[in-house]
Amino acid sequence: MKVLVINTGSSSIKYQLYEMPESRGLAKGVVERIAEEVSKLAHYFAGKTHAVETKVQTHEEGMELILNTLVSKEVGVIEDISAIGAVGHRVVHGGEEFTGSVVIDDEVIASIEKFAGLAPLHNPHNLTGIKASQAKLPNIKQVACFDTAFHTTIPEVAYMYALPYDLYEKYRIRRYGFHGTSHRYVARRAAVLMGKDKYDINAITCHLGNGCSVTAVRQGKSVDTSMGFTPLEGVVMGTRSGDFDPAILFYLTDKGYDVKSLNALCNNKSGLLGISGISNDMRNLEELARKGNTRAKLAIDIFCYHIKKYIGAYSAVLDTTDAVVFTGGIGENSVWVREQICADLTQTGVELDSTANEAALAKEADISTAESKVRIFVIPTDEEAAIAHDTYELAG
Repeated sequence: MKVLVINTGSSSIKYQLYEMPESRGLAKGVVERIAEEVSKLAHYFAGKTHAVETKVQTHEEGMELILNTLVSKEVGVIEDISAIGAVGHRVVHGGEEFTGSVVIDDEVIASIEKFAGLAPLHNPHNLTGIKASQAKLPNIKQVACFDTAFHTTIPEVAYMYALPYDLYEKYRIRRYGFHGTSHRYVARRAAVLMGKDKYDINAITCHLGNGCSVTAVRQGKSVDTSMGFTPLEGVVMGTRSGDFDPAILFYLTDKGYDVKSLNALCNNKSGLLGISGISNDMRNLEELARKGNTRAKLAIDIFCYHIKKYIGAYSAVLDTTDAVVFTGGIGENSVWVREQICADLTQTGVELDSTANEAALAKEADISTAESKVRIFVIPTDEEAAIAHDTYELAG
């Protein structure tokens, strides 16, 4: 079966076509700048790249462009749209309702709409992609894969906030966690690398990119995670603040800040960008830090310190830890960040092999010493493959 995986944003559609059950990628790409004057398609297949500039006014037109590209005689990889057996969609928020991926029906769509208030920057666009796909592929099963689903195993003691309980009862204010598809994928891959069953591993998974989260996995299930009610909580990120004293917001309100400006401050102007004053890109910051830029160095130090604290805390939560896993753009590529995070963690059983760490760039690797009680892995995440697998299982 061929499975098409879709990840829809406000002005973009990312896609990847898989041959299942082999999880073999046939083609992938992205339509960007939807509804702008000039839209762009980047299509990758058989080691080649096909780029087009055109005008795409709606997400439905974007889906049509993707499907036409996939069947194109010049750059396509299938002869007819009927070769697609199912479509898997990334959906950010499933609330408490969805503990796994599901075949999409009217009730699922209604639930995704219901949770839009919890993920206003994501769920409405995810839903737009689903409806566009349904319009172009009306007879094909569509599957929703939720970022929050992996974290629905977190116990009450970890997901409840110490706020009045009626806020949970009325508004479902609690820790939800995100990046669940990535955390699940790398935890299960780590189990394979260690010769363990997927439900026989305790791991601390670190998804480090522009958005960052750390998850404690006990016996293959999420039991705590750093992101909370929204993706703002947790470790320092590219432009998000992560954890800080909420009273700072009350203080800034007295100084004239309104809700909109505080939202932008926390989500778009903080994190690595806010500390450095220069960039949210770790590659830029490392280059500048090596040249003596103290603010860039401080941003890296604070970033690593926060992640180190979460690893220590989750080591206590798990009691016994089999592996620490680094994934995401920074986790997979930054030798410096991994080394600094793992420094002085020997009391938790984590000992990094510097030589192995230097060699591990965007590839799967064990970067722990032979003596390390905890294995340290670099595992490139593949959320699309995980979505394709779930879609195949449900629709196959």
